[in-house]
Amino acid sequence: MDELPEGFSLPSFEARAHIPSASVMLSRTSEGSFQVLMGHRSSELPAFPDLWSFPGGGVSRVDRKCAESHPEWLSEMGENRLSVFTLLREMVEEVGISPDGEGSFVEVDDEVRGIVCRDKSGWSEVAESGGISTSGFECQVITERITPPQSPTRFHNLFFHVALGDSGVEPSFPPGRSEFDEFRWWRPEEVITSWENNELHIPPPIVTIFRDLIELMEDGDLLSACAEMAKDPPSGPHRFEYGPGVECILIPTNTLPPSTHTNCFVLGERGGQRVIVDPAIRDEEGFNLLMDKVEEIRGDGSTILCTIFTHRHQDHLGDMDLISQIYQAPVWASEETLSALPEIPGTRKLSEGDIVSVDGPSGRSDWEVLETPGHCPGQICLVGEPGVVAADNCTMVGTILVPSSDGDMGAYISGLERLRDLGPHTLFAGHGPLIPNPERTLTQYIEHRKDRHAKVLEAVRSGCSTLREIASSAYSDAPGANPALAEDQALSHLKELVRTGEVRGTSDGFHV
Repeated sequence: MDELPEGFSLPSFEARAHIPSASVMLSRTSEGSFQVLMGHRSSELPAFPDLWSFPGGGVSRVDRKCAESHPEWLSEMGENRLSVFTLLREMVEEVGISPDGEGSFVEVDDEVRGIVCRDKSGWSEVAESGGISTSGFECQVITERITPPQSPTRFHNLFFHVALGDSGVEPSFPPGRSEFDEFRWWRPEEVITSWENNELHIPPPIVTIFRDLIELMEDGDLLSACAEMAKDPPSGPHRFEYGPGVECILIPTNTLPPSTHTNCFVLGERGGQRVIVDPAIRDEEGFNLLMDKVEEIRGDGSTILCTIFTHRHQDHLGDMDLISQIYQAPVWASEETLSALPEIPGTRKLSEGDIVSVDGPSGRSDWEVLETPGHCPGQICLVGEPGVVAADNCTMVGTILVPSSDGDMGAYISGLERLRDLGPHTLFAGHGPLIPNPERTLTQYIEHRKDRHAKVLEAVRSGCSTLREIASSAYSDAPGANPALAEDQALSHLKELVRTGEVRGTSDGFHV
């Protein structure tokens, strides 16, 4: 890895087993049309903040125990029975709705809900006492997904549809802390329209679910569309849309754990020009993933305008021989990045302010080049209406290194501030999931780096002079930090402090 100090290697990262989970799309009839319930996840959450999603959660030990203790409950659910226990518990916890035992639904009273929210096992206790009934409950699995390898925790999720009909029940917040800070009923087409207008964020699987439902809905009949999907619930790979006109392919790369993949973005509309950003393929698996996507692009009637590389690190540069076997298109990148590639025809040097124009069926979309060289010389971002293709400036998973060898800490912090000042709707990071709250995330990054910068300066002022002493003092609040990486990042801060004149570098160390 280019970011790591010379001679240093990280231990291999072992992926965890997929966690079984269940999510529920609750629907109702209102004013002659079907609506579905979605909740807005709080911006304070560490995982998937600021996204509109469905209620749900992981299968817990108490769900398993309840299913084993009561084999007569939900026996008609077959192989999905355990997930339905989770589904019903989560419905009570997160939205306060439960079956009434007669084929309809009720709003759970505060006492019952408090019992369940205090302890997950409370759901089975209330059900045993007759406070909750599962009799007559119906649901359908409409799709099955495994979370792509964009984060260490991955779920094997079943998406259920539960029709509330005209029961009139409304969601409510649980006592204490909730994952959601707003509930709203939407018509499916409203969700997609709002998402395409950059008015809300939705997880990629839910984007696909709504697209599938809209395609199947005849005369607005959501129930028939769900029934059709339930006959053979879609599973396996799906189009992975991070934003309107921004698709993602997860390419396996030798990158900084816990990330194991690099985000290769495909910009542009189906049926129009497409731009492929960071196709970092270097093996057969990556080759096949990119090949499948390019075949899909061609099947849509699209053409590939160009390949763009955001920077020259090896987990972003692809093997040009492999890429050329899949498609041919000119390569556009900064001068520093182009110099790291073999000589190839049809290159274009990208610099600050250049515009990448992509034509599509609904018009032209422009992406402006923004130089952010702190993480790597020549690194660029692409700024468009959906957000910013942000390369390796920040991530929701793991950390970003500023290598002491060729990074620039001052330029890195300045680049983060420039990105924040743009006020983008979304950040499409080089690794991990989309970042739906750019201002909050970038502010955290900036404050963290400035705080560490101050700690390095304070270490020198306190009398530490060797790199090891300075790093040990500056990272004393992070005992889990790898010593070699801490020293390398401390050196990056020291080089910036030397540049600004706050620290002197001498043959025997660093001094004020």
